[in-house]
Amino acid sequence: MAIEVRVPTLGESVSEATVATWFKKVGDTVAADEMLCELETDKVTVEVPAPAAGKLIEIVAPEGTTVGVAALLAQIAEAGNAGPEEVKPKKGAEAEAGAKEGKMTDVMVPTLGESVTEATVATWFKKVGDAVAQDEMLCELETDKVSVEVPSPVAGVLTEILAPEGTTVDAKAKLAVVSEGAAAAPSAPKSEDVSPAPAAATPTAKTKDVEDAPSAKKAMAEAGLSSDQVTGSGRDGRIMKEDVARAASAPKAPAASTSAPTPAAAPRAPVPAEDAAREERVKMTRLRATIARRLKEAQNTAAMLTTYNEVDMSGIMELRNAYKDAFEKKHGVKMGFMSFFVKACCHALKEVPEVNAEIDGGDVVYKHYVHMGVAVGTPSGLVVPVVRDADQMGFAQIEKKIGELGLRARDGKLSMAEMQGGSFTISNGGVYGSLMSSPILNPPQSGILGMHKIQDRPVVVNGQIVIRPMMYLALSYDHRIVDGKGAVTFLVRVKEALEDPRRLLVDI
Repeated sequence: MAIEVRVPTLGESVSEATVATWFKKVGDTVAADEMLCELETDKVTVEVPAPAAGKLIEIVAPEGTTVGVAALLAQIAEAGNAGPEEVKPKKGAEAEAGAKEGKMTDVMVPTLGESVTEATVATWFKKVGDAVAQDEMLCELETDKVSVEVPSPVAGVLTEILAPEGTTVDAKAKLAVVSEGAAAAPSAPKSEDVSPAPAAATPTAKTKDVEDAPSAKKAMAEAGLSSDQVTGSGRDGRIMKEDVARAASAPKAPAASTSAPTPAAAPRAPVPAEDAAREERVKMTRLRATIARRLKEAQNTAAMLTTYNEVDMSGIMELRNAYKDAFEKKHGVKMGFMSFFVKACCHALKEVPEVNAEIDGGDVVYKHYVHMGVAVGTPSGLVVPVVRDADQMGFAQIEKKIGELGLRARDGKLSMAEMQGGSFTISNGGVYGSLMSSPILNPPQSGILGMHKIQDRPVVVNGQIVIRPMMYLALSYDHRIVDGKGAVTFLVRVKEALEDPRRLLVDI
C-alpha cells in the first residue's frame, strides 16, 4: 500500500512553498518521522517528515517546484510492501545497541510568546552523548526580546542535536533528540556529528540563474551578508537558510585583515592597518539587532513627529517630601516620580484616545485600557516591560509593579508576556542625564513620552524671575493617526497634572 506525502500546514496567510531540497531519493529506505525534504516559504523553512517507515517509490514534486498546501509531494511503500531487504533483522552489535536504546524523545522549541515566530540557538550546554537529567538545561535560545532556556523533557542521553549554535529556528522546530533512560556513551561522538547531515551536503557550483531560497535572502539581509559570501548546499548551489547561519557563525578573520569594507548597507571606509589592529569586532546580539531593526522600521513606517513642553516639578517634589516617609511605611515602596507620570499619562489618554490607539491596515484600533510600557536600560539593551491596566492602579501599585519589572529586566528574567501588548510608552532619559531628546516610537504604538533631567532654571512666575526645578517633556507621535492639536493637548494635560497633582485626584 502506497502512503502519500503531502505539503503540511504552512501557517496563517501562507498558501504556497517551494521544494528546496530532497534529502532522500527514489528507492531509499526511510524511517517514520525521518526528514524527507525541506520546503521554503517567504517566512519560514518547513521540514517534511516521512509519515511511515518504508521505501520512497516516487517523488512527485522535485526540487524547485512551487506547491500549494496539501499538494502531493511523494509516495512511500510501507515497510511490509517494500521488499524483503527493507526489513532485515538486526545482527550482532547493532541488535545489542538497539536493545539498549530507550524511547526517543524530541526536544522542541518551547513557547516563545505572542508574535514571536523564531529564535536563534545561542548556546548548547550539553553535547551529543552526554547524560542529562529531567529538566536539566540543554541549551539557550535568543529571541528579539528575551533569552529562553530549554530543559530536557526526560532523563537519558542526548543522542542528536538538530539545531547547532547560531541556527535560526521557528516556533515549532525540533532542536534535539534524547534517548530516554539510556546510559551515557563511554566517549563523545565526533564533533561533526553535531551538525545536521542534510545541511552539510557537499555544495555544488552555483548556476548563474539559480534563485536563492526566500528565507535565505531574508537571513542574509539580517546578517549583513551577500550571496558571494555564502556557499550554497542546495541543488545547483542554491543558498539555503542553514547556509547563511553557518556563514554568519564562521570565525572572523584576524583583526589586521579588517581593513576591507564590511558587508553592510553602507560599506565601511578602509581602515589603516595600525588602527585595525586596535579594533575589536563583535557580532551584534539578536536583541541588539532587533532593537536596531524595529527602531528603523518605526522611522520608515510612521509619520513621526515630536512636540515639546516643559513642566515645573515643584508641586510633585513638595508632595513627595511631605508624604514619602508615610507612603513608604504603609506600602513598603518608595514614592518615585514614575507613578506620577504614569497617572498623568493615563489621565491625558482618556481625553486624547488616539494617542493610545494604533493603525491596523485600514482600521484604527482604539483601546479602552492603558497598558503602559516603561523603557528600561539593561546591560543587554533596551527592553520595555508593560504595566498592564495602569489606568486602574493606584500610586503604590504602580511603584511596586515598576520596581518589580525593572529588577527582572536587569536580571534578564522578564517573560514574553511581560513585554507584550503595550499601548503607550514612557522613556526616562533623565536618569542618564539627558536634558532634551526626541524618543522613537515603539511600533505599533502611536505615542511615546520622553522624560528628561530635572534642572534648576530661571522662569517667570507672576511677573517675577524665580528658580524652579524644570523638566523638558517630549511627545513623539504618529501623525497618520494623531493630529498636532491632539498631540499638543495631550502634552498640556500631562503638564497640568504634574504641576498640580491634585487634578489627578478630582479627575480634571
